[in-house]
Parts: sequence; C-alpha cells; structure tokens
Amino acid sequence: MSVIRKLSALIVAGLLLGGALHIGDGLQAAPEVQGSIKPDKVHREAAKEIVDRLKLHYRRLDFNDSLSGQVLDQYIKDLDPSRLYFTAEDIGEFDRYRDQLDDQLRRGTLEAGYTIFNRFQQRVEHRLQKALTQLRGDIDKWKFDSDRKVLVDRTKADWAPDQQALDQIWDDYLRNSVLSMRLNGTPESEIQDRLVRRYEGQLSRVQQNSSEDVFQLYMNALAQTFDPHTNYFTPHNSENFDISMSRSLEGIGAVLQYEDGYTKVVRLVPGGPAAKAGQLKPADRIIGVGQGDKDAIVDVVGMRLDEVVDMIRGPKGSEVRLEIIPAGGAGEHSTRTVTIVRNKVVLEEQAAKKEVIELNHDGENIKLGIIEIPAFYLDFNAFHRGDPNYTSTTRDVAKLLVELRKENPDGLIIDLRNNGGGSLLEVNKLVSLFINRGPTVQVRESSGRVSVENDQYPGMLYTGPMAVLVNRYSASASEIFAGAMQDYGRALIVGEPTYGKGTVQTLLDLNHGKLKMTNAKFYRVSGSSNQNLGIVPDLLMPSLIDTNEVGEGALPNALPWDEIDSADYQQVADLMPFLQTLRQRHERRIQKDPEFVYVEELRSLLDEARERKEVTLNAASRESWQEGFDKRRLNIENARRKARDEEPLKDMAALRTLEEQRALDPEAAEDPMKKDPYLRETGHILADMIELAQAQRVADKRD
Repeated sequence: MSVIRKLSALIVAGLLLGGALHIGDGLQAAPEVQGSIKPDKVHREAAKEIVDRLKLHYRRLDFNDSLSGQVLDQYIKDLDPSRLYFTAEDIGEFDRYRDQLDDQLRRGTLEAGYTIFNRFQQRVEHRLQKALTQLRGDIDKWKFDSDRKVLVDRTKADWAPDQQALDQIWDDYLRNSVLSMRLNGTPESEIQDRLVRRYEGQLSRVQQNSSEDVFQLYMNALAQTFDPHTNYFTPHNSENFDISMSRSLEGIGAVLQYEDGYTKVVRLVPGGPAAKAGQLKPADRIIGVGQGDKDAIVDVVGMRLDEVVDMIRGPKGSEVRLEIIPAGGAGEHSTRTVTIVRNKVVLEEQAAKKEVIELNHDGENIKLGIIEIPAFYLDFNAFHRGDPNYTSTTRDVAKLLVELRKENPDGLIIDLRNNGGGSLLEVNKLVSLFINRGPTVQVRESSGRVSVENDQYPGMLYTGPMAVLVNRYSASASEIFAGAMQDYGRALIVGEPTYGKGTVQTLLDLNHGKLKMTNAKFYRVSGSSNQNLGIVPDLLMPSLIDTNEVGEGALPNALPWDEIDSADYQQVADLMPFLQTLRQRHERRIQKDPEFVYVEELRSLLDEARERKEVTLNAASRESWQEGFDKRRLNIENARRKARDEEPLKDMAALRTLEEQRALDPEAAEDPMKKDPYLRETGHILADMIELAQAQRVADKRD
C-alpha cells in the first residue's frame, strides 16, 4: 500500500543524499468535507515557476494535452499503484482533467491535483477503517481452504468497478497477509497485533498530511513525467538535501527510496556501516525499525520516508535493528532482522585500496594487482582552497599504481563493483592515467550543444594488461570510466551490465523549495550513450540481481539510449579478435565452478518465485509450494557446501540463521580469490588475455 511508486528521489539514511520526501502511505485520509486540503497562494506561484523551469529540461517536452494526460496518469499511479482504493468510476471522473492539467499548471491552478488527492484520502480512510474492523475480529478462526487466488502484482490490474468489488479485493488482501505470516511461523496473537498496529499507524498519520505534502506529491508527478531523476523538494526537504551534501549526519550509510509503501534499499554507501556489516543488500525492503537491542521494532510499512530515515539515523556507536524482506525472498512475510551499529561515513572509508594476489592459472602462477575503487571522491573544499594534499580518487590510484610497479604484476584488475559514481572531474582524470591523451567523455546539453572532456596529460601511468570488473550497481562515473576503457581497447570489461545512469542533473533554487532537473546526457567517446543501456561487458558473469527491479530501465520515464557522432580518438588496442576465444574459455570454467553453478540455479529458482502472477488462499496448497521452494533452495545451498567440503545444512531454519550471520568474514579476507569467485574468474580471464596477446605478438614477429 503506498502513495509513491518508484519515486526516484533518493535518501541516504544517515547521509541523506537528496530525496523528495513524501506524505505517509497514501493510505490515509481526512474527513470528507472538513478535512479537504487546499493549496496555498505560495504553491500557486511555485507551480508556475516549476513549469517555466521544466521547459528547459533535457527532453524539452511541450506543455500540451499529451503531457497533461501523462501527468494525470503518473499522479494516479503515484497515489494508488496497486489499484486498491480508486474505482473505475473514480478514474472516469478524473478523466475530465486529461487535457486540462497543462493549462492549469501554467496558470498556477492546482484544482485537479488537490481534488484528486482529497478523493483519494476519503477512499483510503474508508478502506483502513474497514480493514481494522476485520483485523480486530476473530482472525484466528479464519479458514484457508478455498481456491481463491490473489494477484501478486496489481499495478496492471483492471480498476475495480465499484466499492463492493474492492471489498472482495481487500478481504483477499488481508487474508493473504494473515496466511503468509502464519506460514512464516509468526504466532497468531502477534499476527493480529502487528497488522492492527500497522493500519492504526497509517490511519493516525493521515492527519499529518498538509497542503505542502500534496503540493510536493503533485509537483513530483509532473517532474517524474520528464524523467526519474527530476524532483521537486519543498523548503523543508531542501534543507535536508543541503545537510546531506555536507555529509555531517550519522547513520547506516544506505540510499533508500519509497516504493509501494515500503522503504527500499537502493544501494549501500561504500565504507558505510551497512556496507561493512554485509547483512543489508540493495533491493531489500525495510518493514520495521528498532532502537538498540531492547526496544520493540516499530512497523514502518506505509510510513513517510523522512520519518523512516529519522528513525534509522542516530548517534555514532548506537545500534539500530531493521526488519527486512530480503531481495528475491519467497514472499513479503519471509523476513529477517539485522543489527547495524551507526557511524559516520567518512571520505577515507571510500578510499581506493590495492592488493597483489597470485593466481594459479593452468598450472602457472600469475601475479595480479587489484585496485578497488568504491567511489569517485574529491575533497572539493580542500581542492578549491589550493591545499596540495587534497584527497581525490585519481591521486590515490596514482600512488597505488606507483607502489604496484615495485611488485611487477602481470596484469591489473580495477574493481568498480557497487561504485555508484561521484565526481566527473575525478573520473576524467582517472581515465587519463591509462590513455595517452584524447577525449574521455562527451556531454550533450539540453540545447543540443556537445562538449568533449579531454585528457590533458601526456603518457600513461600504467601500460600493462587490464580488466575492469563491474556489476549492476556500478553507475554514472563508473560507467564513464568503464566505457572509455572499452572504447579505447584499453581493458576488458567483465561482470554484469551496469546500472545505466547517463544523465546529468542541476539543482535550481525556487522561491519555494528547489528543483533537481536533468539538463544533460553523458556519451562515450564512441558516441554511444551510457543512459539506460549501461555498459555491456565483453564477458558476462552470472548474477542474482533482477534487472527488472534494479537499473535505470526499471525506473518510470527513464530517458532512452541513443548515440551521437563519435569523438576524435585513437584506440590503444583492438581486443575484439580475442573475445570469442576468451568467452569460450570463460564459459567452460564457470559451467564447472560450483560458485557460479550455485548462482545460476538460485537465480532460476528466484525467477520462478518472482514470476508468479497470483498466489492461492488455500493453506495446504501454499504450504506445499513453500515446502517445495524451501527444499530446492536448501539443495542448491548444500550442493555448494559439498563442493566447499563443508557440512550440509539440516533444514531451512539453519539456512536462515546462516544468512543472518553472513556478514563479511574477516578471516576469509586473507584470500580474496577464494572468497570472491567473480574476482577469481576475472583473474583467469585476464590471464587468458595475456596468454593470447603474447601468442599474437609471436605470430606477428614470424610474419
């Protein structure tokens, strides 16, 4: 249940990296007449200013009837994504605004947005009150022996024709919640208590909704129609955004967003407490927050995102407990609890690191240097005041490369996994360490003007064989670096298709709040956009990440991939002739590697669970499905454990306990190639590349 569906404004719990914060759950309402919310004069003026600013958005959309219809659809989707409150009759009434919103917004008229929202509040309050009446009854006597089915995803379902039809949908919805919790082992008394507290909390928060909340929601529906990274911030949330940029807050270091009533983890901040603990993952959903080891966990489903962030944030050294639905879990009530100690995320924790490892490749020892770059960081304040010792990614990597020379490695792996980007200045300078002058990236502005960033420094600090390891969470600046290395033939790109964030935003001050707006796009030197498509690796690795949930393409109204003219650049090498052989060898290895077999089999199982369109309310059938799922899940885990010479797990309870304890193991860190199959396989790929290149040089000499 939610107000916002995939609103792209992000909030870092403890760092607060931006974020359009939203009105509670959208499940909440005020009295039908007395509680009607109306816009203030300042909102009317701000709406006209936002419209004027959006005319300069990268997409340059016209404010016409077509845009009006898109805004209406986006607003309704944001309010009621699962189609649990509005009826087809409501939607029919709202359709009178389909060709009027553009004209209204230009004049600063907000009638449509507030009228629709007030109807929404009426519907939500009605539904929550009915749900609470049901849940306060004898739910322990509910029978689950029918063959009724419940849609897992209602985002594309037909609107219910009337309130009676919604009654049935909600009855099924509540029964599914109760059954799921029963099958998950939740005590009957706790089931009732948790669900009642959840809906009571949502109902009490309805009275907090204000004109400001509605305005922000309506303006974000407008902004999101342009692209997912364009957002409006109220004055209050503008202050939070400013605080975030100072990195002065303490918390867990996780980027969060509000989606369908849940607080969803988007990514972990490198060097932050959550990343270090290793128990929280991107796409996990947070449904409860507790303080310390004694306070009860508070249900946060449907809670305002800013409220959840405030609960997660806290003083350094204190503990926060999060109840989560793990990404890829079998159901929304298959939860576990993780404990994280709050701390500051400091620049030094994100610093690049190196190590030298030896890899046995086909009977020969290969020495490889590994440089991990968690983020593209730059101490702007020190840089601008002329401090010669300012901290930066490029300076740190340059030092590491000089140190690696003493080790004389056979090749180098740059690890950009989970690197969400950072400073454009730094990524351009980093590219310059590996090419001998030339363009690094192209930037196309909304006006159509294309500028080219260039490497101004002659020579290469490292000239040897390279591979760049990426995953789905490698984004923005990471994609610029990987794309440049691929275009120049300077390195093999290995891993998963990257996130696909290829747009540039600017933050604009308004008379009332701020507007973060997309105004440019990145392009590779080859002319290909990073946007949406991301960087497609030369050699692909198996992955558990669902690209339908994670990535630019999963966001609503994401700008498409396109291309412009190539910049004037000279390839360092052509790696294409080697790719077929490299892929064949790579495939042979991973087909026999138990770690990758595990990933492929688990991904297949999770895909089956995710692709279920509906679930039954028959307890026996559900129990049978869950037992089958758990058995297959356990078999997959034990096959991997057998290959590792580890004792098999007896049951799913043992597996769940193990998963809760799977923080980063300090002892395992002694051998990165053993603990990290992706790094190990990248090493083998690079060793193959070195071998093939040497053979080619010998053949060239003979010719």
